[in-house]
Amino acid sequence: MNAAATKRQVGILGTGSYVPERVLTNGDLEKMVETNDEWIVTRTGIRERRIAAEGESTTDLAERAARAALEASGVAPEEVDLVIVATITGDRPFPSTACRLQERLGLPRAAAFDLQAACAGFIYALSAACQSVASGLCRHALVVGAERLSSITDYTDRNTCVLFGDGAGAVVLGPVEEGRGFRAFELGADGSGGDLLTLNEKGFIAMNGREVFKFAVRIMGAAAEEALAKADIDLLVPHQANVRIIDAALERLELPPEKCMVNLDRYGNVSAASIPLALDEAVRCGRVKPGDCVVLVGFGGGLTWGASVLIW
Repeated sequence: MNAAATKRQVGILGTGSYVPERVLTNGDLEKMVETNDEWIVTRTGIRERRIAAEGESTTDLAERAARAALEASGVAPEEVDLVIVATITGDRPFPSTACRLQERLGLPRAAAFDLQAACAGFIYALSAACQSVASGLCRHALVVGAERLSSITDYTDRNTCVLFGDGAGAVVLGPVEEGRGFRAFELGADGSGGDLLTLNEKGFIAMNGREVFKFAVRIMGAAAEEALAKADIDLLVPHQANVRIIDAALERLELPPEKCMVNLDRYGNVSAASIPLALDEAVRCGRVKPGDCVVLVGFGGGLTWGASVLIW
């Protein structure tokens, strides 16, 4: 699906993120399962990930990131009309994490719902929120990617437990001046590959690593190429799943490493939270400047994928 992004110009007004305090290193995992630091780093690029504290919920993670994004945006609570939380690890089937977040933040006017598209969920949520603001349905939207993947990770499975972590990232969308904001979205799905990355009967993540890797290398590059056809990129913010996948995408796109934001070595794969978490870090460390063309691209279970282009 290819959708133009604007009827009126919509952009990101503020970003925020949060990760739990507990750090789970590769050395820690060596004591839990048959693996080692060299094996993990060589195959994934991950050195550590963050793990939620006991009793720390997905809503808790989302709230911290959302408050930071709202503060950065300068948008008042009563000016937020929509809350979308992209997650596969909501606190419960219902009420939604978004509704719990809406109540916590005191957003009296906001509609709220969760969106589930796994690691591509944040791009899907951005698209929905952008269209809502662009059409005039709402003034401002809060979009959050939040995951507590430790709750569905089998720490006896060395093929998956080394990959995943917990955290949240958020953005506030609103009208921006001409020449800024979202230019395009590319969204897609292939349900025939759903069993390659799923929850097993025990409620844990199960993955055919080889096939997911091949899919990810192909789709990450293809989705980014579609985006690059519409813009001259200044910064690529990819889903943080595996450094080899990111390197393959950079090679295909002929982009130098300095044009790519990578932080998976510290946080691992945080599913729907990984792109907004990396984007917020890029903003805070000065890697995004006004007028820059930023491309966000992700892929995940479903199988799903998405990319977006915006002028900062």
